[in-house]
Amino acid sequence: MCGITGIWDFKDKISPELLEKMTDTLNYRGPDDSGIFIDQKNNIGLGHRRLSILDLSPAGHQPMANDNESIWITFNGEVYNFKEIREELEKKRI
Repeated sequence: MCGITGIWDFKDKISPELLEKMTDTLNYRGPDDSGIFIDQKNNIGLGHRRLSILDLSPAGHQPMANDNESIWITFNGEVYNFKEIREELEKKRI
């Protein structure tokens, strides 16, 4: 089921304590893991509570980033054709 929180503030820096408190209020939606990401340069914060169903490993920890951490996401849902997508992406890997 998971739970997602976020803050975008036009003026002030994001408070990690506030974002964690917001995210913790959704504990019932995702008791298995939690995480936050804050970009203080752009005043954006993402929070995530995780309910582990298919992927029980730490690799499912969110928010998550690409390899160089230039893109961040927090995601709720299932990708049902993940095996086919993975095969396709592995073929493209250099």
